[in-house]
Amino acid sequence: MFKRHKSLERKREFLFQGLPQSTMKNNTRNFHSLSQLVLSAGPLKATRTLKLSKTTHFEIEILDAHTRKQICVVDKVPQTSTIHDVKQKFHKACPKWYPSRVGLQLEYGGPFLKDYVTIQSVAASSIITLYFTDLGRQVSWTTVFLAEYSGPLLIYILFYLRSSYIYDAKESSRRPRHPVVHLACFCHCIHYIRHLLETLFVHKVSSGHSPTKNLIKGCAFYWGFTSWIAYYINHPRYTPPSFGNRQIIVSAINFLICEAGNHFINTVLAHPNHTGSNACFPSPNYNPFTWLFFLVSCPNYTYEIGSWISFTVMTQTLPVGIFTILMSIQMTLWAQKKHKIYQKKFNSCVHRKSAIIPFIL
Repeated sequence: MFKRHKSLERKREFLFQGLPQSTMKNNTRNFHSLSQLVLSAGPLKATRTLKLSKTTHFEIEILDAHTRKQICVVDKVPQTSTIHDVKQKFHKACPKWYPSRVGLQLEYGGPFLKDYVTIQSVAASSIITLYFTDLGRQVSWTTVFLAEYSGPLLIYILFYLRSSYIYDAKESSRRPRHPVVHLACFCHCIHYIRHLLETLFVHKVSSGHSPTKNLIKGCAFYWGFTSWIAYYINHPRYTPPSFGNRQIIVSAINFLICEAGNHFINTVLAHPNHTGSNACFPSPNYNPFTWLFFLVSCPNYTYEIGSWISFTVMTQTLPVGIFTILMSIQMTLWAQKKHKIYQKKFNSCVHRKSAIIPFIL
């Protein structure tokens, strides 16, 4: 201990040599007080780095899409907000425009932003400019589907049950109805009852809305064609198919198969894995009706067209044939549009499939 003490003293003399005596004493006292302070404080603890989470807010300027004039500014919008939240705040600033009739675009003439799109995904800076378009009066998609499908069901039943009021009463009583007339009414009702029940309990209808003019167009198309079809099939002078019962039975069986397949496909499409932004491509399951997914991207449209072709062959009437052709054209366009979307999202699953008709289209 004595030798160690001497060596420490020599080191101090070496460090402080050449300094005044008073300075050396002050340094010694300061060193001693500092060492006592460190020893009394205990072991040093690592300082924690505090991360302050700063929430970024955006300022959204909404301009009229036609005049390019500013309508309002929505400020303090969190980055987690969606376009639907912006529409709600826009409605508070301008109460005359309901959120359902507000269309917002990133650029004039561009596509309307979906309600589920987040502000952060479209923001290039803290100030965002959106263009507003009044979409007019809107109705929910559920209302559109229920109106389009309930009308044909009631209209056809009216023609079937009240033929004496629509046609000549004497002629209606004189001519007994062919069995295909009863079968056609059953198949037609099954088709639209299935659509109504799926709209209420199976389909996950978008929370968006449709313009009122689209509702009017859809109802005019479905209701008008149903009136024409029901008038011909339930007419007292209606003639049965050329090939008799064989044509009727085969067509009726094929119609029911297509209806069942359409229902099971819609059930698969309603699964949570096949809806929403994180959806995966629909895949078939143990049910043989879903195996059409191996060949086409939109088998529900394939089954729908198959139902109407079967109904056309079963009844052998011109109005049903024209309706089937128009429906086939429209569903082909829908299927091709969906097929392109599937190709962008799930190219590995879709590139060898057709859109609606296997190996053809």
